[in-house]
Amino acid sequence: MTPASLPFPDVTLNQGRSDMNSKILGALAAVALLAACADKNTGASTGAGAATSGPVPGSQEDLVANVGDRVFFDFDRSTLKSDAQATLDRQSGWLAKYPQVNVQLAGNCDDRGTEEYNLALGQRRANSSRDYLVARGVAGSRISTISYGKDRPTALGDNEQAWAQNRNTITSVR
Repeated sequence: MTPASLPFPDVTLNQGRSDMNSKILGALAAVALLAACADKNTGASTGAGAATSGPVPGSQEDLVANVGDRVFFDFDRSTLKSDAQATLDRQSGWLAKYPQVNVQLAGNCDDRGTEEYNLALGQRRANSSRDYLVARGVAGSRISTISYGKDRPTALGDNEQAWAQNRNTITSVR
């Protein structure tokens, strides 16, 4: 076949390359423009704090990460130890910062003792934590209490290490 017998005799090879190059450059420009728009939209939709990561302020995750959500008790006791008081002091400050947040205090026990005894001990532990928070200025109406006794262990096992982890009050955002 000769160039004159091709269906488009007035198109030369160089002109075809030029058209193809123009199309490729146009497509690349369109992709670059879309990519630039995508970056702008991502920043606008995530807000000013998009560069930071971490828990949402006032959330359960925020409480756990920045304050601590549990206090621990000695065997067969519901009195607050000094480390428990320090955690509750931080919780009262956190609750003052987020006055819209309500919490539930769940008292827990290790698996020794009867179900009835552990339910009562868990309630005393939750009440002890609530009373401390109220004494530090947190409105009692923002705090509910519950006892799970020995029904919701944090740690499994029949040894002092597991029992110590299960003798607690856990604060949950509601």
